[in-house]
Amino acid sequence: MYRIGIDIGGTFTDLAAVDENGVVSIAKYPTTPSDQSLGLLEGLSALAAELDLSRSELLAQTALIIHGTTVATNALLECKGARVGMLVTDGFRDVIEQREGLKPERYNVRLPPAPVLVPRVLRLPVEERIRYDGSEEIPLNEQSVRAGLDALKRAGVESVAVCCAHSYANPANEHRIGELVAGGMPGVHISLSSGVLPQIKEFERFSTTVVNAFIAPVLSNYMKRLQRRLAQAGYEGEVLIMQSHGGLATIEDSVKLGAGCVLSGPAGGIAGACYAADLTGIRDLITFDMGGTSSDIALIRDGEPCYSSDRTVAGTKVALPSIDIHSIGAGGGSVARVEIGGMMRVGPESADSDPGPACYARGGERATTTDANVILGYYDAANFLDGKISFDGAGARRVMQGIADEMGVEVIDAATGILRVINTQMAEGIRLVAVRAGADPLSYTLLSFGGAAGLHVTAIARMLSINRVIIPRSASVLSAWGMLATDLRYDYVRTAVSDALSIEADLVRTLFHEMEQEGHERISRAGDLIERIDIVRSLDMRYGEQIFEIGVPLKNIHISADNLIEQVIAAFHSRHEELYSYSIPEQEVVLVNLRLSVVGVMKAIASEQPVAAVYELQPKAQRRVFLDEWVDVPVYNMDGLGAGTRISGPAIVESRTTTILLLDNDHATVTATGWLDIEVGKAAGSGERDDDLSGAQLKVVGTAGG
Repeated sequence: MYRIGIDIGGTFTDLAAVDENGVVSIAKYPTTPSDQSLGLLEGLSALAAELDLSRSELLAQTALIIHGTTVATNALLECKGARVGMLVTDGFRDVIEQREGLKPERYNVRLPPAPVLVPRVLRLPVEERIRYDGSEEIPLNEQSVRAGLDALKRAGVESVAVCCAHSYANPANEHRIGELVAGGMPGVHISLSSGVLPQIKEFERFSTTVVNAFIAPVLSNYMKRLQRRLAQAGYEGEVLIMQSHGGLATIEDSVKLGAGCVLSGPAGGIAGACYAADLTGIRDLITFDMGGTSSDIALIRDGEPCYSSDRTVAGTKVALPSIDIHSIGAGGGSVARVEIGGMMRVGPESADSDPGPACYARGGERATTTDANVILGYYDAANFLDGKISFDGAGARRVMQGIADEMGVEVIDAATGILRVINTQMAEGIRLVAVRAGADPLSYTLLSFGGAAGLHVTAIARMLSINRVIIPRSASVLSAWGMLATDLRYDYVRTAVSDALSIEADLVRTLFHEMEQEGHERISRAGDLIERIDIVRSLDMRYGEQIFEIGVPLKNIHISADNLIEQVIAAFHSRHEELYSYSIPEQEVVLVNLRLSVVGVMKAIASEQPVAAVYELQPKAQRRVFLDEWVDVPVYNMDGLGAGTRISGPAIVESRTTTILLLDNDHATVTATGWLDIEVGKAAGSGERDDDLSGAQLKVVGTAGG
């Protein structure tokens, strides 16, 4: 039986299947933006062909499909979600527009306001008021709710967000309003803030609830189409959806909490990176995932990703826990243009999959990163994507000529300029992610994946003085592959604002126990898929005079300990020191939120097989490429490389779905599982690393000269 991971990106839909023996098969198919499920089904056909099966035969032999989707992300980015109405405590209707009183660029007086997903005319006040301690100050006036419903029905609202002040402390009024909405507007989607994000701070809670109301109906429609088409194709198994926090959830739970899928696709890559950390033993990684539309960057510290509950997506706050992924509009399809003054800009606009870069010969008329790589000779024009896409080199040169003419340079200079610009953007993105987490990028290893990353990663590593890059064998579909190593997960939060020294340890234990019980009940529905259940606890804490909290993991603290509170306070000081290089042990510490994740660890299927040790290596071809000047470099077939072999740059390593460029003084060693372990910019004979991954005696089998 197979498990299949599917990641839908802006340009390609990636698929990876693993059988019971751990053998991985992969496929890529152009994404169909109008309806992603169509490209998904075609991708399954392509995957089945790789296995010499029909699509129906493959699906009949598939036990589980795990899916990462950009439907929720695109709905936000394109403002194409449901028509949302909002029922909100009287006096709070403008919270989502006033935000926190801050601008992303506070000194930019011309900065336009961020989009508001619910216009003011559809934000209707409700007479009620709950105090911070959960007591009722103003009883719910149900007539004010019914009046609001009448107005929302006349406006054609498809989804309703119910946001009451302090509902985290007492959700009774929200529940009653939800009942009235369900009775008065049958079939409408309902999002209660106490269900979406039951924690203090009304802006974060209201904004996240509105996002949920905005995208959940769109996600629901997509999931219904997907389930119907999979059933028609012969699939009868379970479909689990990748969540922003790096875990999985059922379709039903994903639709209820649609805001939890906003980073669904990129999270799969981080799951794969964590699995890579386990496989390689390299615990500190910076992930670099470059696809056709964007690049996603994240930090893996001691084998674990960094999390954030303070994300802004498309200008809108989404305060659900998610992997801290930094996305920039830099990919293979990023469009280049020359601005006033002769300055070149690349991205964030993308050619996407339709029409795609000009070299795809599908009608693209603007120069992109991929066009630049074609002109510089890095791609095999006759064998891109295993021959499924034929390059139009003349088309690439035609659109690049336009850029060159505007800048007054040669075509080759315009192409190299595009790569310098986009590489700099991605290097700065990596630097930002590391610095924001208090990490030195020089002490980390770059994990490179995504279909376009291999041509850029060694140049980017040089810019950052990072001397090690790891490229998995399934790099082009690592997000889909990573989903196969992901677990079912549900996150919970409770607010208990208190001076840490004053809070009762038993209250902390009780709140954690309540969340754990709720999570166990939901996880138990997964049945035989689950091998065991893990519990992850953390706290949101701050110093008394601060206004923002930091997350404090309780990984090494047992909640039954007699000195629980003392350990928690010490852990907070330590975490604050780690993040900001100082702590103030004598100052008051405040506990704000308790967080708990219930993780249903799924039965593992090994998904990387060792490769044979082969010491006779011959390049399959020579290719003329531009590296400051035109040179001939050897081209190696990645699928034919044996463990322990070593390739020195300049050289190109190709697989069916990705291309890797080794620059001068780069040295790539093939690991026991067929991955590339690259020493960046080191002279030959500088010595082997103590933590080498090859699993075999190294032997230099070929040195590629210019």
